[in-house]
Parts: sequence; C-alpha cells; structure tokens
Amino acid sequence: MPEELEPRFTLVDEGIEEIDPDMDVDVVGLTVITGTAPRAYELASRFRARGIPVVLGGPHVTLAPDDAQPHADSIVVGYAEDTWPELLRDLAGGRLRPRYVQQPGLSLAGRPFPRRDLLPARRFLTTNVFEATRGCIHNCDFCVVPAAWGRKPYQKPVEEVVEDIRRHGARKLIFVDLNLIADREYAARLFTALIPLRVQWFGLSTVLLADDGPLLRLAAASGCRGLLLGFESIVPGNLRDSSKGFNRPAHFKQVVRALHQAGIAVYGCFVFGMDHDTPDVFLETARFAVEAGIDLPRFAIVTPFPGTALHHRLDREGRMLTRNWELYDGQHVVFQPARMTVRTLQEGTERAWRSVYSIPSIARRLRSSPASPWLALSANLGYRHYARNLQRFYNCDWVIGRAGVSRHPSPLGAGAR
Repeated sequence: MPEELEPRFTLVDEGIEEIDPDMDVDVVGLTVITGTAPRAYELASRFRARGIPVVLGGPHVTLAPDDAQPHADSIVVGYAEDTWPELLRDLAGGRLRPRYVQQPGLSLAGRPFPRRDLLPARRFLTTNVFEATRGCIHNCDFCVVPAAWGRKPYQKPVEEVVEDIRRHGARKLIFVDLNLIADREYAARLFTALIPLRVQWFGLSTVLLADDGPLLRLAAASGCRGLLLGFESIVPGNLRDSSKGFNRPAHFKQVVRALHQAGIAVYGCFVFGMDHDTPDVFLETARFAVEAGIDLPRFAIVTPFPGTALHHRLDREGRMLTRNWELYDGQHVVFQPARMTVRTLQEGTERAWRSVYSIPSIARRLRSSPASPWLALSANLGYRHYARNLQRFYNCDWVIGRAGVSRHPSPLGAGAR
C-alpha cells in the first residue's frame, strides 16, 4: 500500500461472512477465481451502480482478462505487488487505467510481511499460513499455473520466510506453495533453515520428492508432517497426454511408502474425466487409494479452466458444454467426456468418494498412517461427512448435457458459494 495515501482498508472473506453492499468505501477490490466469477461480477455491478470504482484481480482475471474487463472499472492481470500500488496512486490522481499488467522482473524479496492481524482469527482453523515460492516448472495441460503465470518460479529469500514464521510465532504451519521442491537447491536451503525452529509443517509437492532420498530426509528433519501430492490418475495414457509423464502409476505405492517411512502423511489427489478414463476408473482408483494407504484421498472432475491448454484443446474439438463459470469448481462436468457420459462421470466421482471413505476403507488406510491416530481419524471422519453430503456442498439444480445446460435435478448439483 502506498504510505503517502494513508490508506485504510477492510478485509472481507465471503466464505465466512457476508459482504455489506452498502459499505462506505472509495474503491472495491475483488479477488476472483473462476468458480466465483459470477458472484464477483454481481457484487461489482452493485458497487458500480453506487458510483464506487471496482477493481478485479486474481487467477480468473489473469486467465481470462477479456471476460472480466466489462465488469470492472479496472482489472489487474498477474501478480499485483507492483501494479496495485501503481493503481491506487493513479486512482487518487484521477487517472485510473482500465488494465494493469504484471511487468517482467517481479521480485518477492523485501516485501512487507502479511498483516495476519487484520484477519478474524477465530473464524479460521489457523492463520499460520506461509508462502516461500510461487509457480511451478512443469507444464501440465489442465493446470492454471503455466497458463496464468508461466513456468518461472518466484522465490522469497529463505531468511525472510524464516523471519516471518518467527515473528508470527507459528509452531504448526502450512506452506501454500504449489510445488515447494520445484527448485531443489532452494528447497534444501529452506528445509535446513527450518530445522532450528522445531516446527511442524504441511505443504504441497510432486511425487518426485520420493525419488530424492537426501531431500526427503531433509524435509522430514525440517518438520514436514504431511504433503499434498497430485497423483492425478492411475491410467498412464492420461498422464502422458496431460504432460505429466513424470507421474508413474506403477511407482505410486512406492511413493506413499517412502513418505510414510519418513513420517510424512500423504494427501493424494486424483482427477476423473480424462480422455483415457472409462466407467471402471472410479472404483479402481478408490481401491488403489485404499491399497496404497493414502492418508487422505481426494477426487475431482478434471476442469478445463479458461486459458489452459486443456480448455483450448477441448474447445477446438467442440467438447465444451458451458461457460457458466459457477460450475467450474472441480465437482461438475463442463465438457463432453471422451469415453463416458456426463452423468456417468458425475455419479462415478461420487461413488469413488463414498467408497474410499467407508468405515472399512478408512480403517484399512490408516493402518500405515504416520499421523497421530486422533488427527488421522478426525480428518478422515471429516472427509467422510463431506463424501456423504456432496449434494449439500454443491447444491444447485443444473444438469449439463450435449445440447447445453438444462434445468432439472442433478445427482451432484452445481456450485455452492
């Protein structure tokens, strides 16, 4: 924030509280992901009708700027560390431009630490959330990261990450980095610097960590207790076609075993609906997750977000069914699958959730879990509730078919806010 403007600001997270459409403000900034774009556009319209300028930014705006532009007085494309202060100065000077784009050369060094004190801490499970890097070096065709921000990794100086953790006093924390081991040398320096802090942390990685014994041991020594891994599919053709060939299904059980031996729980993510999937993939994947002992499996329907290589390909093939962004939430089918019907994909995903979170499946998976029994059981029972109530979490009455979108009851519904 430009200090010379003496800004006063209010943070509102609509996931936990309502936005007051009558709030007295000089400018409104909304962060937009694709699934919330319709809601963001609705809010923007309300504020603009009152003469309040609205700025839109975030992943969806970066992926599809021309979609967002008509709904705002200005949009911010890319990361906003440099463009947001510039935009506020222009707004104060009466020269607001319609679009601000991240310029080359962005650095994460020397930035102010996040003002976590501005968040209603009691409304969140934790505010011990940190970021060391951004981006990913891989080029998976369904991923928004290479499409929105490219494949160049951005890194905060390790000493600044450590100081942020020290100041906040975090003992258990989460790294939100999309691929914490993208740069092995940086990851090793970060893990080494974390060891004296004696923290426990959770984060995201690729399965490649299991092949690097020294780095895996260093991660464990630094306090890593759980990692989210994108296994994506047990079908090799899907991984090859999506440019994620370094994932090898025959190697997945070894990956889980290696992390468990290091004391690290595995949060394994799979997506359904890729072109080589057939109707038997759902229960086969659920069975695999149980046999492999994955601590917390999660399933999603592959979603061709705008701007991604997957979206461009499916659009060329005439397989996109809707641009209702509210359905782009990872649990609804927005394209025509190659080897099954839309309904088969929707219902099959729900069956996989129910199967993997049945009581016998939970009991079998947790036999090998390195997590504390209470934590592992609590997390699995939470996901069991989610798996048995998908209709409540994704509750709308839209069904997508080859001809488009029609209005009648659906097994999974469509997008909750």
